[in-house]
Amino acid sequence: MANGGTGVEDGVALILALQFDRTSFDRLDGARRRYFPAERNFIPAHLTLFHHLPAERHDAIVDDVATRCRSQGPFPIRFSGLRFMGRGTAYVVESDQLMKLRADLSALWSADLNRQDSQGFRPHVTIQNKVVPEAARALYDELTRNFESFDATASGLLLWRYRGGPWDAAGEFGFTA
Repeated sequence: MANGGTGVEDGVALILALQFDRTSFDRLDGARRRYFPAERNFIPAHLTLFHHLPAERHDAIVDDVATRCRSQGPFPIRFSGLRFMGRGTAYVVESDQLMKLRADLSALWSADLNRQDSQGFRPHVTIQNKVVPEAARALYDELTRNFESFDATASGLLLWRYRGGPWDAAGEFGFTA
């Protein structure tokens, strides 16, 4: 059932992710397709800013995101290392501008954030997950041997609807300032 004319179903969470420049996205998504178990890889490579925003606030969230993106220009981010996650591997992301963007939105939506989104933010892009720990450790060790940091550009924000598996695109907002 639609909620408040937004076309959003009751109980569907919204996810907000960072958008990358095309070249960087292709690199990240290629690594995810290569290393993530195919039967569990429902979504493209992404950097999640918020995991569970309330769908019933869809219109207000879209307005907030659009407003922020109009006042935000693209900015550099650095993939500075790898993180072993126990059952997967992720690229670690560093960016003061990303941290500020996330903190500003977190303050704006503080009353709406669940526990996961209220905790500390450790930006990363997961390229492998949901594998046995031995396979995760082997990939982490292999990638660590030859890892060289690389730069990318944050170009906008992506809004998604989560329905328990694949994500549905719900909005793309470029940084235009």
